[in-house]
Amino acid sequence: MFAKEATAPFDDNDWLFEIKWDGYRAITEKNKNKILLYSRNGLSFLSTYPIVVNELLKIKEDAVLDGEIVVMNADGNPDFQLLQHYTENQDKPIQYYIFDLLRLNGYDTTELTLTERKELLQKIIPQNEVIKYSDHILENGKAFFQVSKEKNLEGIMAKKITSKYYPGKRSSEWLKIKHHQTQEAIIAGYTEPSGARKYFGALVLAIKDGKKLKYIGHTGGGFNQNSLKEMYETLQPFITEKSPFDKKIKTNSPVTWVQPQLICEVKFAEITADGKLRQPIFLHLRNDKNINEVNMANTQTISKEKATTQQTEEAIDKDDRLFTFGKSKVKVSHINKILFPEDEITKGDIVEYYISMSAYILPYLQGRPQSLLRNPNGIHEKGFFHKDAAAKVPSFVNSKKVFSESNQKNIDYIICDNQATLTYMNNLGCIEINPWNSTIKDLDKPDYLIIDIDPSDKNTFNQVIEAANVVKQVLDKAGAESFCKTSGASGLHVFVPTAKKYTYEQVKDFAYIVCMMAHDELKDFTTLERNLQKRGNKHIYMDYLQNRKGQTIASVYSLRPKVGATVSTPLLWKELKSGLSPKEFTIHNTLNLVKKKGDIFNGVLGKGIDLNKCLKKLGA
Repeated sequence: MFAKEATAPFDDNDWLFEIKWDGYRAITEKNKNKILLYSRNGLSFLSTYPIVVNELLKIKEDAVLDGEIVVMNADGNPDFQLLQHYTENQDKPIQYYIFDLLRLNGYDTTELTLTERKELLQKIIPQNEVIKYSDHILENGKAFFQVSKEKNLEGIMAKKITSKYYPGKRSSEWLKIKHHQTQEAIIAGYTEPSGARKYFGALVLAIKDGKKLKYIGHTGGGFNQNSLKEMYETLQPFITEKSPFDKKIKTNSPVTWVQPQLICEVKFAEITADGKLRQPIFLHLRNDKNINEVNMANTQTISKEKATTQQTEEAIDKDDRLFTFGKSKVKVSHINKILFPEDEITKGDIVEYYISMSAYILPYLQGRPQSLLRNPNGIHEKGFFHKDAAAKVPSFVNSKKVFSESNQKNIDYIICDNQATLTYMNNLGCIEINPWNSTIKDLDKPDYLIIDIDPSDKNTFNQVIEAANVVKQVLDKAGAESFCKTSGASGLHVFVPTAKKYTYEQVKDFAYIVCMMAHDELKDFTTLERNLQKRGNKHIYMDYLQNRKGQTIASVYSLRPKVGATVSTPLLWKELKSGLSPKEFTIHNTLNLVKKKGDIFNGVLGKGIDLNKCLKKLGA
């Protein structure tokens, strides 16, 4: 039984999730003391992996099993290269992860549900270092996928818990979700090397298109000097004078054709409109696959619904992509449009950033009206705010009508409750995400207090850091827990949890007292004057007016439409030292920083301060 492609994880209590092992799929048939162990195309593994065979004999029951053979590297992760060269790497741990049961003691189990099969399987697998039961988790696919990324694993498998086992069939009830887009390709030839490169320049890649071969590009990446030599020697017995293509293939240098018998796996950036792989990188050979299986994967399949509806899916332009989150589909247009020219960051890069960060940013957006700051033409075009949800807003987008005193009308605010809505907002050109301080549960009472430390062009960031630390000293004296983040631009934001205990007016007044006391310590370069002309150009504005209903500020983990693609990033107070720069925190490193430190900002949504006690401690 085979899985369909998917590229985005999902949560669903009707599904379970397993690790996607990077190895050889292997079927075991155990009958008394006889073992058969073979690949998906019938190649025997008996002599290749004898240690696995010996351990399989320890299973007491007769059974037909399905699993994956892997070899672990020094980091404890499956390594396909080590597996392929196992005869030279027999000191490395080899393991056979068994994930399904097709037959048990003469009884066919393929008609049982997956849950029932795995319950039986777990009971018969012995506990040892080679034969392993491939465990799973229920429902929480997104979190499991995130962990697999952190562990640098290949990805995850999603399987419907009620699924039966259909031998030889590719079912939408099994899905494989990888971190990278990959494609199996037939090697049709190789080009001459140039410069200092030896052996060959690039592999010519193909897939089966009916009975013919279709050219899908070439790859020279992913090789070192040793692997270039090894691949070159592997290809020599297959050299042929005739091109395997029925059409002329354009290449940058002369080609040596080979018989189309070897299969490799490559990772790539995207598939172009004419079916070519963009930026393919060689990963490894696949001798467990048949060339008739090598067709183009549907790389735009992103969830279980997409997998079942790919035949009827609406057509999308070559510069568009369809993202699916559960039952919600989001079409992102002009995905290759450059929005950060200096950094060559595209709209698609922004969407992928927010998808990768969704587990971290969504808790700070859910239930909150959004003021959409849109920059559809990039960061150098003037953006605009958009608050009213469109009449034809997708069904997965929640909204809330709020009466606006300034506009004297109801505004139907978008509420960003889910990943699909976040991607929808990105498609509208929202690089920066601006939520309210309160949620629709009680719009009049904010969850936190904000002090925006906003410098002028003449201030240094060291002065901003000094101002933030003085604000913290005042809050510490008040007994108020506080959290800090970069604004993503030139300032810092200090947050204090208030947990919907107080009105905006009460929170704003307390913020004013804190700012006033901090300003008393830093009169040389801070001000509470909001008017730009009156405050001068040498003063940091201690902005307490962010604490008003409907006022918004860039969310934690939000990108900012600034050169460098900076991100509003939380900091530990001990990190606020001279020499720190907000430019250090960007689209490129924020996810890794959060993985290392965790979400250190989540306390802002926790237990709120006791305002009366804080005021007493300050003598206010």
